[in-house]
Amino acid sequence: MADSRMIIETRAGPPFFKNGYVVGCVETREGLLIDPGDEVDELLAAVRSHSLDIRYILLTHAHLDHITGVGRAKAALNVPVGLHEADNFLYRAVVQQGIAFGIPVEAQPPVDFFYEGEGPLRFGRYSVWIRHTPGHCPGGVCLVVGRDEETERTLFPGDTLFAGSIGRTDLPGGDGATLLRSIREVLLAFPDDTVLHSGHGPATTIGQERRGNVFLR
Repeated sequence: MADSRMIIETRAGPPFFKNGYVVGCVETREGLLIDPGDEVDELLAAVRSHSLDIRYILLTHAHLDHITGVGRAKAALNVPVGLHEADNFLYRAVVQQGIAFGIPVEAQPPVDFFYEGEGPLRFGRYSVWIRHTPGHCPGGVCLVVGRDEETERTLFPGDTLFAGSIGRTDLPGGDGATLLRSIREVLLAFPDDTVLHSGHGPATTIGQERRGNVFLR
């Protein structure tokens, strides 16, 4: 069930049509930017339209489509950028990642902090807990958003789990068995009505994927 007290804006653009997110607290107007990529200008427009005070830029992992907008976002917002340290090698190699895909990509500013434990990080009335979900890449994480005093959570799992699919494992650092273990032990531990906003494609729920995702049978 969606939380009406939380703003969630999704934008995606070419060439990867990866989802970037603006997440905000309706009550306080504090928020987050998640995985700014080539759609960063649209994300920043959404921040302005909601009059949000962004506290962090949080990255679910460091494949190029999830980080190409970090520099522009940081320049506009002047807030710290967080990443799991196991993906820093990918983050620092974003130019080389672009070359591998035949796409010119600029180097991005250094990460400001690496996630330590599960957090939480806070914005407004909400907390963000960090759950390490390697497999798609070594430093993949799921960002778990909710209120301390409530049990409902909203998940931003990056490219670990999608509606009807799972993350690819043929890129550097990927591992299929590790990915499935992350999904089963971390993501599927949440209740069936938990909403997931993935790195690509539409939103889904844990229950939908538990029952219908052919990759999890």
